[in-house]
Amino acid sequence: MSSLRGKKIILGVCGSIAAYKAAYLVRLLTGEGCSVRVIMTTSASDFVSPLTFSTLSKYPVASDIHNGEAWTNHVEWALWADAMVIAPATAHTIARCSYGLSSDMLTATYLSARCPVFLAPAMDLDMWQHPSTVENISRLQAFGNFIIDVSTGELASGLIGPGRMAEPQEIITRLTEFFHFKEDMTGLKVLINAGPTYEAIDPVRYVGNHSTGKMGVAIAEEFASRGSDVTLILGPDSVLPADDRIRIERITSADEMLAACESSFPSSDITVLAAAVADYKPAVAAKEKIKKEADRMTLELVRTPDIAASLGSKKRDHQILVGFALETTNGEANASEKMHKKNMDMIVLNNPKDTGAAFGHDTNKVTFLFPDNKRQSFELKSKKDVARDIVDAIYQIKNANGKN
Repeated sequence: MSSLRGKKIILGVCGSIAAYKAAYLVRLLTGEGCSVRVIMTTSASDFVSPLTFSTLSKYPVASDIHNGEAWTNHVEWALWADAMVIAPATAHTIARCSYGLSSDMLTATYLSARCPVFLAPAMDLDMWQHPSTVENISRLQAFGNFIIDVSTGELASGLIGPGRMAEPQEIITRLTEFFHFKEDMTGLKVLINAGPTYEAIDPVRYVGNHSTGKMGVAIAEEFASRGSDVTLILGPDSVLPADDRIRIERITSADEMLAACESSFPSSDITVLAAAVADYKPAVAAKEKIKKEADRMTLELVRTPDIAASLGSKKRDHQILVGFALETTNGEANASEKMHKKNMDMIVLNNPKDTGAAFGHDTNKVTFLFPDNKRQSFELKSKKDVARDIVDAIYQIKNANGKN
């Protein structure tokens, strides 16, 4: 049975010569068993009649939020959908979505959508390559939207190059893959740790780092969106996930994080250790605030517990353990050694010296390493996209090793 059967899809159609493809896309979606509602921009009706879409979808077509007599509830539409597809997505609509300009039914629904949003751009060569379009596409991806890449061919202007909207069957394939992955992760118990740990010097001071937890939270949200049962062990001052299906346990120190992870680990199918746990802590934490008296103060530090090593030693055959390695020199060698020593199935390597990959950024640049010496490197991406790549890789490990 198709993974699209029963899915509710909003199709946004913009004013482009490629709008004719959207009519075929509606027919394909309904043929897959989807319920489809169509929103057209005003200019889209210059290319294809609303009657065409209402006939194919069996739903009235929306264009304006109100027509003087009635109001179309864009929030209700947005909450109804399992996915929103904007195809063709013109440069104008891409810009409005990028900057939150709610000037019609389509953009108002986009801004209210809680479901995944896919955009299939269509425009001329120079518009597609213009820096403003490149930036807007990047912003939309950073928000977690999916961009279905343009194809190369003859354009409306007569030029030949990138800018053609993806074919409807390709869009169907992307949606099918997305929902297929979601269904295949359903029911898995996933444990994730994220954020920093703070190791007390005294009641008001601590040893810590600049981690925000964004990467680990993005991974937790990706697993939850794909049907997994997620427990997130989250360090102090970390960002919070938007998905309320994620169970959160807040901790402060490395000792607390170890205890929380060891408690949940035996029942987990997949564990991802994304936290930036402090490597050292004060040997003794003062019970009162340390007064500033001398020009210098010596602080004795001792190692914090090695959470990855502890869990790796307890890992059973059906479990998958994934770690992170933040390295500035000899990255792959150090990460590979860590992976093997701590019995991991995969390790995610990144370097804070890479532009856009340090703590606090919404982007990351990573390399995956595996025990069989395989590796996979990626360009700079949004952390949401990196999270998707990580979960996809874990899905492949699960299937390849029969870890059910």
